Amino acid sequence: MKKKEVILSPLGHTWFIDIDGTIVKHNGYLIDGHDTLLPGVKDFFASIPFDDKIILASSRKLEYRETTLAFLKENGIRFDDAIFGLPYGERIEINDSKASGLVTSLALSPKRDEGLKDFSIQIDLNK
Repeated sequence: MKKKEVILSPLGHTWFIDIDGTIVKHNGYLIDGHDTLLPGVKDFFASIPFDDKIILASSRKLEYRETTLAFLKENGIRFDDAIFGLPYGERIEINDSKASGLVTSLALSPKRDEGLKDFSIQIDLNK
């Protein structure tokens, strides 16, 4: 299967990335007693430009914050901040478009527990 390319401008980016079902197995910490990293996650995170900001999001209760973040750090998943205790529903991002026409809000919705193996990041220097 061909990867879905995420084509970005050379500007800095802010990533809002869900934890359960995207980075780790959904509810694995409850079902299996531990988290399991999903396929392609390490490679995807390694391809995010170094100066970009990464904010993780989760509906997990605050009591799981420290163990979850420790697991992610142990597995080399970099992030700048993490928000826990969010509602279970949709996550909505609203951002303006630049005068140049650059769309500044993108959404990726991988299927639950398939990880990020089907996505690749490309920087378009002409954007």
